[in-house]
Amino acid sequence: MKARRIQPARFGLFLATLAFCSVLTPMVSLAAPYAAMVIDARDGKVLHSRNADTRLHPASLTKMMTLYIAMEAVENGEISLDTKVKISKNAAAEPPSKLGLQAGQRIALRYLIRAAAVKSANDAATAIGEAIEGSEAAFARRMNRTAKALGMSNTTFKNMHGLTQSGHMSTARDMTTLGRHVLYDYPDYYNLFSRRSTSAGIKTVNNTNRRLLAAYKGADGIKTGYTRAAGFNLVASAERGNKRVIATVFGGRSTATRNAKVAELLDLGFNRSASRVALRKPGLPAYQGKTQPVTGKTIRVATAVKKSLRPVLRPTAATEDQPSAVVAAAMSEATVTTETSVVAEATIIEHDIQSALLQAQDNTGVTLVSLQEEPTPPPQPKVVTRISTAGGRHWGINVGRYNSRFAAEKMLLKTALAEMATLDGSLRKVVKNSRGFEANFLGMSKETADLACRRLQARQITCYTLGPG
Repeated sequence: MKARRIQPARFGLFLATLAFCSVLTPMVSLAAPYAAMVIDARDGKVLHSRNADTRLHPASLTKMMTLYIAMEAVENGEISLDTKVKISKNAAAEPPSKLGLQAGQRIALRYLIRAAAVKSANDAATAIGEAIEGSEAAFARRMNRTAKALGMSNTTFKNMHGLTQSGHMSTARDMTTLGRHVLYDYPDYYNLFSRRSTSAGIKTVNNTNRRLLAAYKGADGIKTGYTRAAGFNLVASAERGNKRVIATVFGGRSTATRNAKVAELLDLGFNRSASRVALRKPGLPAYQGKTQPVTGKTIRVATAVKKSLRPVLRPTAATEDQPSAVVAAAMSEATVTTETSVVAEATIIEHDIQSALLQAQDNTGVTLVSLQEEPTPPPQPKVVTRISTAGGRHWGINVGRYNSRFAAEKMLLKTALAEMATLDGSLRKVVKNSRGFEANFLGMSKETADLACRRLQARQITCYTLGPG
């Protein structure tokens, strides 16, 4: 039987098919690595993890950090939601997904935030970073500082959008941590992530996570991500009754399979979490923005500080030993000198000491003369006091709103040290309301309050005056 001769054309087709299959097989097997994490959002307890500390490509989950810093910057007065951001050529040239911004165009920051959160627009994310820090490199450094402050120990950011870049890596654990901070640190902004669509100024954009939001009961965010290197990623949060669960998936094979896996993990979280758990919100991290180094001017103390600066009690009826009390109070006030206007205050106090010494007598009736060569007849006792909070001192200033009383009190102390010249003698007070804890200085005159705000704003510290009532 004769062997069949293979035609050259058919043989070439066979070889091409064989080569294609040999190439296709490893491509299919090289799916993005899988990782997952599930926590009880109320206290951060881990309910499930798999490869949770493996460093992988986060893709657009990166934008959670970009948005976190944007929220932080707005809350700390670095930038306003109404600030018109000029779009750079770099931002306009970002690849999709994008809003379609043009170089030179100006658009309010609020619309860039919406586009980055809802549509996952790369051009909007880049514009946000450049508006806050001036460049991609500077913003990436701030992202890494903030990540460290949040405890994201295995994350390194290189850009603000999440497109694949060498060294731009994170983990399922770190992204879950970030998602929890977005939820609890800036709750007023969190609703962005649950919007099925929203206006981004130049157009209406649809949510990249709208399928899970529609399909899973209680789902209200947070962020999707996809690149070839990363696969299909998602950090999702859902609330049912008094329970809230956050689930993270890296390396999904498609939107549908990723969403199905996240739904499975959320179910697991609700089943494993306790019915009643005390809410323990994560602590607000140290502020890493432009005004972060503001701890006040360096104060060089000429002599040891023996007591804090506080108003001297207003005296009652005049007595024979009042001059001695005046001298003691004045000398106590004069122990602290600084490079600021405290020096001027000490000079005034020194003058009062001299006057008081000339007026005071000890119990034996001997005139105390130490600062003049010739004694003078002692006049009637003169009482020296600090300025009262009455008489028009009904004004104050506000230096920000914070998520905890501790953070507000900490800011008040820092600000008091930074601006002793105008805030000395004012009352530090934290006022709780429905939006948080207000940090206020009270008991000031209108002129002093205005001056204090101008000086604080010059140091990039948020400030506005509070009128009477």
